[in-house]
Amino acid sequence: MEAFACDLDRTLLPETLVLGQRTRSAIHAARAAGIHVVIVTGRMFQSARPYALELGIDDPVVCYQGAVVAEPASGRFLRHIPIPLELARETIAAVEAEGFHLNCYVDDQLYVAEETPESERYARFQNLVVHPVGDLLAWLQEPPTKLVAVDEPEKLDRLEANMKQRFAGRLYISKSLPYFLELAAPGVTKGSGLAFVAERLGFTAEETVAFGDGENDVELLEWAGYAIAVANAHPRTQAAADLVAPSVDEEGVAQVIESLLDSGA
Repeated sequence: MEAFACDLDRTLLPETLVLGQRTRSAIHAARAAGIHVVIVTGRMFQSARPYALELGIDDPVVCYQGAVVAEPASGRFLRHIPIPLELARETIAAVEAEGFHLNCYVDDQLYVAEETPESERYARFQNLVVHPVGDLLAWLQEPPTKLVAVDEPEKLDRLEANMKQRFAGRLYISKSLPYFLELAAPGVTKGSGLAFVAERLGFTAEETVAFGDGENDVELLEWAGYAIAVANAHPRTQAAADLVAPSVDEEGVAQVIESLLDSGA
């Protein structure tokens, strides 16, 4: 075992969104044993970076569903695969025609046409500043890293089906949480982002243990040699897992790391 790859939100305690002490200790123990710890998240880099720095993690962070890999200390992007500009504009027009607002990410900043209850909820969830720009299509002049629609789960289910039919093979489309529908460049997944880090640091899929629970974690778990879903994971994610761990409330990721370190696996 050479690496643990953890979906960031599976290590944060619900409601408070802070790292539990048991999780901190388990990650520190893994790093002390010479094991890479890679944060893999759909979050923006500016949202994920403080947690990596708090934990003393110097391995690259995979963020934006894998579209970006960046160094926590320097902030330097090692990989960036944005949505091509014309494809992004087509996507924005299609989503807005369905009656949804979009979050648009450029240069690690969050832009919206106008502030809405949905954008405010998203910003609070990730402790972000929202930049309203008016007409998003008219404003956008460079390829965005990703786009996100925020709404009620049932509404996003319908939007997801429509967008997958329209953009099949041209966009990566997946829910990160029930009320967040993520749209990124084709080929962008958490799995491809982690593969980039693995090649850079010199570990293999077979030497990697990955943790996740969302639909957007499926490719991550499929890539890793040993895949772990936490309790209440999406059915597709559970199907891709070798083990279902205790819930986030019980710091299930920490429990598994402790067990693997104790076993010397």
